[in-house]
Amino acid sequence: MTFANRLGITAITAIMLALSPPQSKAETIVNKSFSYFQIGGRTAEELDRELEKRGPMTKTSGSRHPGATQIKFGGEITYLPSNGRCSVGEVKVTLKTKIILPRWKNRNRANRELGMIWDALSSDIKRHEERHAEIARQHARQLEQSLKRLRPARDCETLQAKVADLTARTVEEHDKAQIAFDRVEALNFENRLIRILEYRSRGKNVQN
Repeated sequence: MTFANRLGITAITAIMLALSPPQSKAETIVNKSFSYFQIGGRTAEELDRELEKRGPMTKTSGSRHPGATQIKFGGEITYLPSNGRCSVGEVKVTLKTKIILPRWKNRNRANRELGMIWDALSSDIKRHEERHAEIARQHARQLEQSLKRLRPARDCETLQAKVADLTARTVEEHDKAQIAFDRVEALNFENRLIRILEYRSRGKNVQN
């Protein structure tokens, strides 16, 4: 099976930090959702082709993947001018992640060996995409804390420029972290899948 090269992420890192009226207590607001695409196939080779044909297309790679995570950052920030200075008021960073996973319609009719392969693969895909969402969550919270720590500036225009620069740098760090994660995952894919299969096989044998 040649799934390894198609693990990936769709990252939509739109940052919207705007001047707004004061809000309630600042906190990172995270929303995570799931969606599924259905595949057919009755052999390992057919499953591979189905994933390649029906998996979500990612903008970063221009190819289809067995799973994907769509990421969107947003938020609001208030600026407080006082005594010839401008400081950060309330900060609200938001994060929306949508995890897209495969669902095999023939799983209940699969033989034991192929069923184990699919279960191992699908669980690894889910774990992989959940980790993408967690990386995004970590950077959203990092951004929120960094914005709250910004020191006052001589005017709000200067402070807004600092906010924009900090936001851009955090997004860049986020994107690099996601790419690095994918690189490591691709290198370890085969060994990881073998370990999952061995673990599941031992569990089946104990039950039998």
